[in-house]
Amino acid sequence: MAGMSDETKQSLWEINKFAVIAVAIVVPVRAYVAQPFIVSGSSMVPTFENGEYLIIDEFSYLLRGPNRGEVVVFRYPKDPSKFFIKRVIGLPGETLKLTSTGVTVIKDDGLEIKIDESYVKRQSLPDQTIKLGTKEYFVMGDNRPESLDSRVWGPVTTNLIKGRVLLRLLPPTKIGFLPGAAN
Repeated sequence: MAGMSDETKQSLWEINKFAVIAVAIVVPVRAYVAQPFIVSGSSMVPTFENGEYLIIDEFSYLLRGPNRGEVVVFRYPKDPSKFFIKRVIGLPGETLKLTSTGVTVIKDDGLEIKIDESYVKRQSLPDQTIKLGTKEYFVMGDNRPESLDSRVWGPVTTNLIKGRVLLRLLPPTKIGFLPGAAN
């Protein structure tokens, strides 16, 4: 650094300091709080289209489990190197009844509660009853006829769920916080 002015040395020091602070903030956030995700396929249409850019909240599920209706990103149970995006339909310990008219939760006392799935535009469910384990979630795509989901390969266990969809950043016309949230 011989031959540099004090002003140049100070500028380099400030740039280095900024870089270290930026890395110290960005790396933990990227590793433990939020991850980018690009939608691939049509299983979540019309909620999410192919190519949309999302930010996944990985922190919330350290404090609580997924709720019914939340859109989650998880590792595909048959090949954990792949990530899928689906909506949580069934919660741990529940019994679900799927019919051509939709999904019903069967409570322990026999009471049946039909799930409001106003986000689904085309229903296509085979008749089946599913009992979930204590760490299992039943997930389905919003575009039921085009979705490979828990109906085919079974429930998703807690350890495979990465996080919920927090932000949609692309396309710019659809930017939003908690997109796809069931109302």
